[in-house]
Amino acid sequence: MKKLNFIFILVLLIFLYIFLLSFNYTQAVSSDLSDSVLRLHIIANSDSEADQKLKLQVRDNIIKYMNSLTADSNSKTDVISIVSNNLDSFKKIALNTIKENGYDYDVNIKIGNFYFPTKTYGDISFPSGNYDALKVEIGDAIGQNWWCVLFPPLCFVNSSSATVPDDSKETLKENISSEGYEVISEGNNGENNNSDIKIKFKIIEFFNNFRK
Repeated sequence: MKKLNFIFILVLLIFLYIFLLSFNYTQAVSSDLSDSVLRLHIIANSDSEADQKLKLQVRDNIIKYMNSLTADSNSKTDVISIVSNNLDSFKKIALNTIKENGYDYDVNIKIGNFYFPTKTYGDISFPSGNYDALKVEIGDAIGQNWWCVLFPPLCFVNSSSATVPDDSKETLKENISSEGYEVISEGNNGENNNSDIKIKFKIIEFFNNFRK
């Protein structure tokens, strides 16, 4: 009986140790990614075909303006500063796009820290978790949403098939740890055989979804 109790306690301690290691690992990598990435989040007025089309038109004009402002920016801090100083301009662009398409929806636009599910951009995958983002809410903002990464600039990448350009990958490497880069570049890639990285990616997803 004493031997069984000892084994039970030993297994429990090992489990707790692994749990704590995994939790701390998730905290470290998630914080690294969150500190290095700025995302764009646009929520449509509704799920009607017209409102979803309008959402994409607002997206295109905001990204176009964003690219013109941040073409020479090499850090998230710089990009957030630029965005913060131009929130009124972003809102004006969104409102003008809406008006040009025959609608009178209002727009709520802000920078904050928000939860995102796992998302793949070409051959780069970001695990679920909280990220800083520029959020654009159109009208009632109850429709399907759209998101991408503003910094490093991945918004132009076709999420279903494209490969992220090397210059964007280099910017990622410069702004996050080598461990974080390994996780996002290999962890959710179906063609990659690095099972260790895949497991780490799933661990991060599990803990971030658990804390959501």
